[in-house]
Amino acid sequence: MRNNHHSSDGSFRRAFLSLLGKRREGLLPVFLIFLIASCSSVDCPLNNTVYANYKLMGRVTTLTDPLTIWTNRNDGNDTILLNQQVNTDSFTLPVSYARDRDTLYFRTNTILDTVTIDKTNIPHFESVDCGMNYFHEVKGIHYTRNAIDSITIQNRDITYDASKKHFYVYFKEYRY
Repeated sequence: MRNNHHSSDGSFRRAFLSLLGKRREGLLPVFLIFLIASCSSVDCPLNNTVYANYKLMGRVTTLTDPLTIWTNRNDGNDTILLNQQVNTDSFTLPVSYARDRDTLYFRTNTILDTVTIDKTNIPHFESVDCGMNYFHEVKGIHYTRNAIDSITIQNRDITYDASKKHFYVYFKEYRY
């Protein structure tokens, strides 16, 4: 197939190389500017979600009962965060950035516990390309003791670091 814009004898190529040879000194600064601009990188983290990590500890390190956790949203509706999870030894839950206190409802079988986490929301900004996110500093935790025996804070700072456990949850051995 013949290209109508460029002849097959290479005249376009010769003309381009000729122009490049004549104006090499003027094109070098322009080329360097484009090269530098194209090499700029945005260091947005690959894992840019902020979740609290919970680990079961004590006599019950795996909860065989179905575990459901929900919370109330700002609009007044509730939302399920964990639905009927069985054989649970750990779980991860989102943290709100609009409130200084998160209230979570834990249900195992028919037993309900309320967990309240007091925290400070810390705006975290890396660049315009990455967007705004919030880190959190846990100030305290309160809970009912129906199926839960206790909850301890292991790491107060909730950030992008998914490897850290923030809370240890101790369930009662007998939850009836």
